[in-house]
Amino acid sequence: MIQGKKFISPGAWFSMIYPADWSEFEDSEGTFLFYNPDVWNGNFRISAYKEDATKRGSMNYGKQLVSDELRSNSSAKQVKIGNYTCAYSKEMFEEGDEYYTTHWWVVGIDNMAFECSFTVRKGEHVKVAEDIISSISIRKDDVKYPAEMIPVRLSEIYLINESYEWIANTIKKEYTQPFQGVEADLAKLQQLVDSGLIGKKKKDEWLAVGIAICVILANEVEGLQWMTLVDGNREAPVLVYNDAVIDPMKLVWSKIKAGEPCNIEASYQEALHSDKQ
Repeated sequence: MIQGKKFISPGAWFSMIYPADWSEFEDSEGTFLFYNPDVWNGNFRISAYKEDATKRGSMNYGKQLVSDELRSNSSAKQVKIGNYTCAYSKEMFEEGDEYYTTHWWVVGIDNMAFECSFTVRKGEHVKVAEDIISSISIRKDDVKYPAEMIPVRLSEIYLINESYEWIANTIKKEYTQPFQGVEADLAKLQQLVDSGLIGKKKKDEWLAVGIAICVILANEVEGLQWMTLVDGNREAPVLVYNDAVIDPMKLVWSKIKAGEPCNIEASYQEALHSDKQ
């Protein structure tokens, strides 16, 4: 297995390993884009397609899509990458004064198929893309996988940003006060909690309060890092510091759900000192 960062797709359909100095970037819906933002050496994109595993013949779905690509694309040829048989093709294009090559692979694994592309300057090698492809592993629906933490995905970054924006806009609207994500804003969060504006069953809004506490914590304390927790059906952002995990859901929503009072300062202190527990 190659060394690097692990990516588990939203919905936990599949996992793969990509280089440690690469990051995930925004692309079209259903397609995941990765590259090195500091020293560009290619864009790697991957899209996944899945057939219902209970459907008759579904375990041949991936193999069939590879065969279809080989039959319909006259420039495609069959190649082997790691344990996988793929349909491979490439095309060149010019952008500005530079020539580039986009390499394409269709990969079939049981009831899943993957479309992968790697765009590089003309003549540059594709081994890094082949290493990523060889690391792809599908995650079966009937298997209980252990909880894992991976580098924070875009889907969780979006949730963090949306939650923070909702808190900031709500406080500005209700109290005409700015929310700047600093420790002094804890009192404003408490005011929002005490106002009754958030219903007791509004899980998403309570989670937003927990995320806002974590954003303040990350702004105030060096060394905290957002990561994505994948645990069964739950995929959520968490803060990590050394071996300590700060879960926004447990800071607020778990207490509300249990009928306990929500003390923002106490939750903040709980998170602040979690690395010492």
